[in-house]
Amino acid sequence: MRAHTDEGTPSPEDRQIAPGPGTAPSWAGPALACVLARVAVTRAKVGDRFPLYAAPDTGTWRTTARGSWTGGFWAGLLWLRARYTGDAADRAAARACTARLAGWAEADTAARGLIFWYGTALADDDLGLRDRAARACLNGFVQDLGLVPWGSAFGGPRLTARVDGLPGMVPLLATADPEAALSHLRRHVDLCLGTRPPRWSWRHDPGAGWTACTDPSSGWSRGRAWLLLSLAEAAPLTDGDEFADHVGPLLTKHLVPPADSAHPSGPRDTSAAAITALALLGLGHRDRAIAILKALVDSHLTSDGRLLDGCYDLTARTAVRHELIWGDFFLAYALALLTGLRGQDIRPDPSAAPAAPPS
Repeated sequence: MRAHTDEGTPSPEDRQIAPGPGTAPSWAGPALACVLARVAVTRAKVGDRFPLYAAPDTGTWRTTARGSWTGGFWAGLLWLRARYTGDAADRAAARACTARLAGWAEADTAARGLIFWYGTALADDDLGLRDRAARACLNGFVQDLGLVPWGSAFGGPRLTARVDGLPGMVPLLATADPEAALSHLRRHVDLCLGTRPPRWSWRHDPGAGWTACTDPSSGWSRGRAWLLLSLAEAAPLTDGDEFADHVGPLLTKHLVPPADSAHPSGPRDTSAAAITALALLGLGHRDRAIAILKALVDSHLTSDGRLLDGCYDLTARTAVRHELIWGDFFLAYALALLTGLRGQDIRPDPSAAPAAPPS
């Protein structure tokens, strides 16, 4: 692990060597332990607040009181740590954090998928919040548009379709209505990929229909990653190949891509890479997922468990080379799958009860 270096191009040996099915590479377990050790340090620092991003030099977190759209990732990390340690205090911390998400259940935003799916998918006690949020999302489904709009909770036009309103929302909504979940995904796929280059945000105006927004830009690498993850999460709801043709075009030639492909020499986004790795594990592209994870661990993960070089918002120049809470979460989640910590697929049966705690 190195603190802050370029990944370089993988050697032919790195490209060719991949563990067989069910075999985790030797570096995966220590990397997961390192990230989850950082979770304990972060918990001691932030208390009841929610970490958002941390400075690369000091590791000091910028926090929020209510969690914003990222609160579920912190809860998810705490649940992952609880699964890893089996410690009652870790479970109590995860449960308490999940409880603090309750205020978002009826908030008017498609980001409830991000908050409540990732905040509860790994929980052994979701406090009833998953069902509550899913029902609220279904109540917000607009039949004429075929989706749950982005909403008004974070400002801007309410009738907006954003790609980051997809991940988590598909499996969350499926617990209440699988057809609504598929409609939500199909509408976003049609909008985002119906133009060249793709557009990741669309505004609907009655009478005028859908209009592409210029922000985020078409080169936004996290847009590709979010959509790819949503396709992985939707696989159990389809015959398995409805969206297969979209997977290849959503991948980039970079293991860790630039935050915006229009600025290839600018900041990278390790969070986009971590999201992509998790999606590829779910889609069965194990070798590519492992290559991405190895690049992250070798070149962007510090010895004290911080995944650096995440880019929050390149346009606003906000936290462009930082540790991001969702980057940490998706790296840990992917490593957990790779090492068998969860013992489940990333695409849990929407009708299944929460998993039992580790013995």
